[in-house]
Amino acid sequence: MNMQQRIEQQLAPLGSQHLEVLNESHMHSRGQESHYKAVLVSEQFAGLNSVKRHQKVYATMAELMGEIHALAIHTYTPEEWAQVGAAPASPVCAGGGH
Repeated sequence: MNMQQRIEQQLAPLGSQHLEVLNESHMHSRGQESHYKAVLVSEQFAGLNSVKRHQKVYATMAELMGEIHALAIHTYTPEEWAQVGAAPASPVCAGGGH
């Protein structure tokens, strides 16, 4: 199982109506699987601000966080997702060679 699949498996308990994990390592690193983007749509985010939503994701991802360099997290309730329909594009890496 690759890291992208492991991340998807870790995030599954959040009961997401939409879960997308993208490996964005090619935009940042030289041959390392280290940068990922997660887009989650779940009722569990209702009533939570962005900090609380991210804390929930980090708690779910705890055992994998030490194995990756970066995880961009985009969380939405189903109602928010219906309005936006897509997560923002990731920025171009400024370097650093991670």
